[in-house]
Amino acid sequence: MKKTMFALISAAALAAFTLTACGSSEPAATSAAETETEAASEESSEAESTADASESDMDYVKGKGTLVVGITDFEPMDYKDANGNWIGFDADMATAFAESIGVKPEFVEIDWDNKILELDGKTVDCLWNGMTLTDEVKSAMSTSNAYCNNAQVVIVKSDVADKYQDEESLKDLTFAVEAGSAGEAQAEALGLEYTPVKAQSDALMEVAAGTSDAAIIDSLMAAAMVGEGTGYADLTYTIGLNSEEYGVGFRKGSDLTDTLNEFFKTSYDDGSMLECAESYGVQAAIVEQ
Repeated sequence: MKKTMFALISAAALAAFTLTACGSSEPAATSAAETETEAASEESSEAESTADASESDMDYVKGKGTLVVGITDFEPMDYKDANGNWIGFDADMATAFAESIGVKPEFVEIDWDNKILELDGKTVDCLWNGMTLTDEVKSAMSTSNAYCNNAQVVIVKSDVADKYQDEESLKDLTFAVEAGSAGEAQAEALGLEYTPVKAQSDALMEVAAGTSDAAIIDSLMAAAMVGEGTGYADLTYTIGLNSEEYGVGFRKGSDLTDTLNEFFKTSYDDGSMLECAESYGVQAAIVEQ
């Protein structure tokens, strides 16, 4: 009886071992297959990544046939005519540049505070909107040579302008400034109370409506949009707060930057840049190329 019981136990143990051994062989095979699949997938991803990295911005733009330009409503640089078409010194120059590389321009109005995200996310291919060449801008993207001089100026209602002729007199005013702009940077630097708005044109509307006492905007826009003969005849600009330069922004490492610099040089030398500037009254601000 003991021998029989021992034999049964041995047989059961052997069967269990056999099942365990057979069962362990299948996962090992599956694991190997999964490893091969994962390796292939990683190689494919690496290849795609390498391909993306090797494609230049010029190739990318030409491949889709459009240069997408990030802008805001900013007369006289970028604004719409009576037919809803984007015009202005920047818009016209961007159109000419796009045509020079064989693509069509496409203008996209963006939230200027998110301009770096828009550029890096490829929602736009460049930022061409009277963009001040600040240290932050130059560290976040590839920028062109400066093409226009500019300054930030204070806008107030004409009937009180004589009260605000120096920085000290601004301390008790409430300001409207474009979010993410050089105007906002100046308001912060001076410790002024301000409300960020979407565009510089909105800042002017705030002052005209009396919801803000003043605004800080670009001098080129001020010259075109406030004072006698403009839509804001009861507004004026008083003091300048700084001096700065405009440039165009592309993604880091973009080969379009050098191409644009060459275009600027050519258009400056042949007079077409100055001719375009004169049509929008910004000829005095043009930087020699």
